[in-house]
Amino acid sequence: MFAYIDGKLTFKCPTYIVVEAGGVGYHINISLNTYSALANTERCKVYTWLHVKEDAHTLYGFADEGERRLFLHLISVSGIGPTTCRMMLSSITPVEIQNAIIQADVALIQQIKGIGAKSAQRIVLELQDKLKKEGPDSLISMPLHNTTRDEALSALIMLGFGKQVAEKAIDNAVKKTDQDLTVEQMIKIALKNL
Repeated sequence: MFAYIDGKLTFKCPTYIVVEAGGVGYHINISLNTYSALANTERCKVYTWLHVKEDAHTLYGFADEGERRLFLHLISVSGIGPTTCRMMLSSITPVEIQNAIIQADVALIQQIKGIGAKSAQRIVLELQDKLKKEGPDSLISMPLHNTTRDEALSALIMLGFGKQVAEKAIDNAVKKTDQDLTVEQMIKIALKNL
């Protein structure tokens, strides 16, 4: 529902922040990783995810798009909820979590409070291929001033294609034509080659 909230940081503690945007104060649950990233800021842009349950609507916030993407991967695993994901992102960095999953380091994942042996194995089993497919730099934030190529690449990755495969398809699309392509044209040509 909310992609991000950009506003004045009016309150901050290790578990949640309050961001005022448009005269509304949003209570946003965060990880320690995000808390550290928002160290001395008065204004912030927090990427969000809204968890809707029968009895509550809870907003979760992330310092960057990569952390949110990892969070969404983690909650897709059976038995892993938003609270457990937040605990994971508070215990070790998103890059360490991603590397542990890719390298099947079940012992490291198991060290996180609330994650047992079966949960750690399930996380690795369900996410290892997805994270390998996305590539090691999928947690790096997207550039602020996207080029047409960056936007097309981002769209293909969001559609589920691996980063290397998508880059190759886009490069081939650019080579095949001598004119400047729009994002839509680049994506269409790349999809034909995938």
